[in-house]
Amino acid sequence: MAKEFLLAIDQGTTGSTAVVVGRDGTARGRANVEFPQHFPAPGEVEHDPDEIWQSVLEAVRRALAAAHLTGADIGAIGITNQRETTLVWDHATGQPIHRAIVWQDRRTAGRCAGLREAGYLDAVRARTGLVLDPYFSGTKIDWILENVPGRAPAPTGASCGSARSRPTSCTASRVARPTSPT
Repeated sequence: MAKEFLLAIDQGTTGSTAVVVGRDGTARGRANVEFPQHFPAPGEVEHDPDEIWQSVLEAVRRALAAAHLTGADIGAIGITNQRETTLVWDHATGQPIHRAIVWQDRRTAGRCAGLREAGYLDAVRARTGLVLDPYFSGTKIDWILENVPGRAPAPTGASCGSARSRPTSCTASRVARPTSPT
């Protein structure tokens, strides 16, 4: 049997939705699984990576069941996500070193203000195309690398990333950043 179906996964801020779609564009099965948000302090929003993953798996299982299909019937998968929610994991173990910092989190507002005051606004914009704002992943990664106790330093050339496709480079223990504003 031809793989006639598309599985669309929307991994959102409060839950994960999976929809099985036929070639004719008709939704054959749909499911949404919510997961908790964690608020460790005012202005801080975190997600447990395992809770995100489990919500995706369960939404997919339920959508496939509602469509009376299995994974073998799926010909393609489309994924959308939270973009700037940021997660850093241990390269050796594949385990997260901290909860994901959600795009809504404002804990790095002071860091962004400090970088602006130090003259880095234009350099950051030129290098990344982004403004200095806690919404974006750079200062979130910096916060994790500077504040998570007991984590091992990232090896030179290690990968760091966010749900967004724009990669961020990391070096020994700090996010790579310009050494001067120019």
